[in-house]
Amino acid sequence: MLKFRHFPNCWKTARVLPILKSGKDPTHPVSYRPISLLPTLRKLGKKLILNRYLTLATKLRLPIPQQFGFTPQLSTAHQLLRVVEHINEGKNSNLTTATIFLDIAKAFDKVWIEGLIHKLIAYNFLNTLLR
Repeated sequence: MLKFRHFPNCWKTARVLPILKSGKDPTHPVSYRPISLLPTLRKLGKKLILNRYLTLATKLRLPIPQQFGFTPQLSTAHQLLRVVEHINEGKNSNLTTATIFLDIAKAFDKVWIEGLIHKLIAYNFLNTLLR
């Protein structure tokens, strides 16, 4: 796949199942979460690519240390622990600590694809996959 720079067309399709969100009105389309069922070989191919690029990301010191999402062996629980530690440090030093939490709905629906590709090229992530 990487050697020949080819992503098979059959891997580009998914079966999408709508799953009703809890407590939502089943008569409204936005009440459903789309779940994509992907071909198994595509998942394996993605895993191979992901492992290769995680190695490169680590070498380039990406992502930043404060990012816990989409990072191997880290989770929201780790981020929560970090926040609690920060609050306790402020409290122990008699400092006021403030925090803001954002839950941005449909954030990934608004990703600037061209800008994302530009960044990936700038970090040399896509030199083989974009050709």
